[in-house]
Amino acid sequence: MKDNEITALKLGRIMKFKVTTTVITVLCLTYVVIPTLWISYCDLLHEWPIFTKALTSATVYTIGDIIAQRTESMGKKDLDRPRLMRSLVAGLIGHGPLSHVWYNVSDELFQEMNLGEQLGWSTVVKVIIDQISWGPFWNNMYILLLGIMKMNPPSKIFDEIKRTTIPLLVSGFKLWPLAHCVTYGIVPVEFRLLWVDLVEISWVTILATAAAGGGVASKEKEEESRESKPLDVSRIV
Repeated sequence: MKDNEITALKLGRIMKFKVTTTVITVLCLTYVVIPTLWISYCDLLHEWPIFTKALTSATVYTIGDIIAQRTESMGKKDLDRPRLMRSLVAGLIGHGPLSHVWYNVSDELFQEMNLGEQLGWSTVVKVIIDQISWGPFWNNMYILLLGIMKMNPPSKIFDEIKRTTIPLLVSGFKLWPLAHCVTYGIVPVEFRLLWVDLVEISWVTILATAAAGGGVASKEKEEESRESKPLDVSRIV
């Protein structure tokens, strides 16, 4: 057998091994690892709902800020760790626990208003209530938490809240009404925070991918991304 035939045979065996390994890995993830993790998450959510949701939001806000920092400064290798820690803490002590309270209280409110879980006009009402109450409240609370962690004076924090309230509200209308049709129309109350956090990190990932295109188009997309962010981390963290 010639040397090139032997080499081709070896390469074929290597490729076959890699394909087999990949298939086995995907099957294990699909049918073993992911279901096991999901069951464990549900158990934790049942036993320690606030703690689990706090860790969920802390993880998402940390990942989101990493993506945002990498998007803003493609040439820099080091992350702004104090900023990263502020995002983590905001998710841990702010978004997670407060969202737990909001989704449970709002669910009771909707039940008293005879707004069921079905899709339709009742879902629209829920989304409107969310957008005019919880949305602005959390945006401002987020600014407040960051300002306190940065030890800014109250006047500066208040100015930042005034500056960002309307832009963040407008940006939220571009994303959340559609996402919240799923939140309030399909997702059970105990999983609403998880769904919302997944939407948030997906949105940040989309913005990061669009901004990494390069050239003039990249700059235009970056400007558009800044205007359309549901929570403009790059300007307020």
